[in-house]
Amino acid sequence: MGRILLIDDDQLFTNFLAAYISENYPLLKVEIRNNPMSALHSIKTGDYDLMLIDLEMPAMDGLKLLRFAVDAGMDKNRIVILSGRDADFLHGLCPMGTCLAVLNKFEARQKSVLDMVFSSLNKKAEAS
Repeated sequence: MGRILLIDDDQLFTNFLAAYISENYPLLKVEIRNNPMSALHSIKTGDYDLMLIDLEMPAMDGLKLLRFAVDAGMDKNRIVILSGRDADFLHGLCPMGTCLAVLNKFEARQKSVLDMVFSSLNKKAEAS
């Protein structure tokens, strides 16, 4: 089973995305952390195939969590930064190579990128 850690302070969004993943990618298991501070323990102790991190959260922003996760041993190419900001802003903030992708979580075109990531992870879980 593929394990995803979803870190976002917006409970409606995390519940929606977790339900979407569960319905469309049955081999993926999503763990939600709505408080970035509580996510620190999960990052240190978990073995995740993918992390989805919201850029803007109270107490700790997504870039700090990204650095923490990479320092804790998570491959930066398994981390996606999500935000409500437009793609140009996000790519300026996180240049190519910073992480797997930076995506606007509300744009339909960006959703197709997430679907490709989820599909690939689901196929990988199916093969193992």
